[in-house]
Amino acid sequence: MSHTYSTDVLICGAGAAGLTLAIDLARRGVAFHLIDKIDAPFQGARGKAIQPRSQEVFDDLGIVDRVVAAGGPYPPQRSYRDDGSYQESPIMEHRDPTPNEPYAIAIMVPQFLTEAAMRERLAEFGQAPQYAVELKEFVEDGDGVSARISGPGGDYSLRARYLVGADGGGSLVRRALDIGFPGQSLDIRAIVADVAMEGLDRDAWHRFNDGTPNQISLCPLRGTDLFQLQAVIPLEGDIDVSTAGLAAMVRRRTGRNDIRIGAVLWVSAYNMHARLADRFRVGRVFLAGDAAHIHPPTGGQGLNTSLQDAYNLGWKLAAVLSGAPDTLLTSYEDERRPIAAAMLRLSTRLLDELKKPGGMRRGRDTQQLDLGYAGSPLALERPPRTSGVRAGQRAPDAPIRGAAGVPTRLFKLFQGPHWTLLGYEVDRLTAPGPRTGLHIHTLGPRGDIIEEGGHIRDGYGLEPGTWVLVRPDGYIGAIVSSDERQALEPYLAAVGVGGGADRVTP
Repeated sequence: MSHTYSTDVLICGAGAAGLTLAIDLARRGVAFHLIDKIDAPFQGARGKAIQPRSQEVFDDLGIVDRVVAAGGPYPPQRSYRDDGSYQESPIMEHRDPTPNEPYAIAIMVPQFLTEAAMRERLAEFGQAPQYAVELKEFVEDGDGVSARISGPGGDYSLRARYLVGADGGGSLVRRALDIGFPGQSLDIRAIVADVAMEGLDRDAWHRFNDGTPNQISLCPLRGTDLFQLQAVIPLEGDIDVSTAGLAAMVRRRTGRNDIRIGAVLWVSAYNMHARLADRFRVGRVFLAGDAAHIHPPTGGQGLNTSLQDAYNLGWKLAAVLSGAPDTLLTSYEDERRPIAAAMLRLSTRLLDELKKPGGMRRGRDTQQLDLGYAGSPLALERPPRTSGVRAGQRAPDAPIRGAAGVPTRLFKLFQGPHWTLLGYEVDRLTAPGPRTGLHIHTLGPRGDIIEEGGHIRDGYGLEPGTWVLVRPDGYIGAIVSSDERQALEPYLAAVGVGGGADRVTP
């Protein structure tokens, strides 16, 4: 049956996941509609941790500096004792940047500021979310998705080749597909609020009554004059979330009368759950972000996992729309669902630590630098490796110089929507032929880049004559020796990296 398509991809939900996907599709020239049923952009701080791996994603998308500038470093935790004295401790392990890991620690950026930077980047591509526009229902028929949408001007129909549900924990898309969302209620109810406050300094995350039902924390929100109030509340009953009600809670739980709340700008009371969708894909419909997984907020994992869902999916959708085999899209669930499951386990474990006196401390396992896709069908090694980086792992950064002498770094070579093939100590004349969507760089005779300080050798653990294929999302797709270089040809064909064929309609 012949269909007229309104767009290639309909994205339902303009939060972190939806915006990431929109930016990635925009820079690839893929047509999309990004809609959200809320009337205007979300204005709460909510997910405020930007982990090192997400900073690398933002580096690739061209917004890391503006996101970092919008926030700042995490302050130490200051846990108060009953007598008013306190103990300070870092909330995370401090690490210095290295040549292979240039972003070493999480930064604090209120979610509304992060998303504002993302919308600004999207606007640079001439695109913007459509607010007060709601997906009402849809039908997936194997060739595409027919959707009924309600907007300020009334209902209308839209035909898309793919639909991505990034529409939150209550996802209409997930429920319409009847995808199971198993997990557990964590029997914890909490309140989070962005408040204007006086009486506390801004150089610490103030914590009172840790490990008790009366615990409360007051965190200065970087990039603003506000504090974020977090507190455990009873599982049942109404909570007074007015300015007066929260002020009374602060007085009661801190035992201090000098802390004053002047205004409540955003507030939410919620029950904590840990749930994971049974599937991330049904036909031409995908789930991303909270639509696919919900979790406690401990460890700052949720927003980061959500945007990396979209970062994994975007290049695959674009490749299939340009003629790559549809099987490439199967790898989205194969790769992202295990990552989400691990995130749920980590955030739940950290929640248990938070219940104990002294709170929790975030280690390297929260930074997401060691997450990867080693078991993915897109991970190729010829011959199999026993040391150094492996196919499916994150591709490290390293300082380099171009052949003309100008300093740069590997991440600059990777930046953009293309694949990157690195030849380590090879003759450039042995490189594969040029093709659309592949940038080839070599170190060695006639090479265009020069290693600085041995950081590629040390960070990658490569032998001379090795070829490393880096995916558009910064993970290593393949590592092959010179003798096995021909194994790259079927791999590249399977991911849609060909010789510049015209765009085809799947």
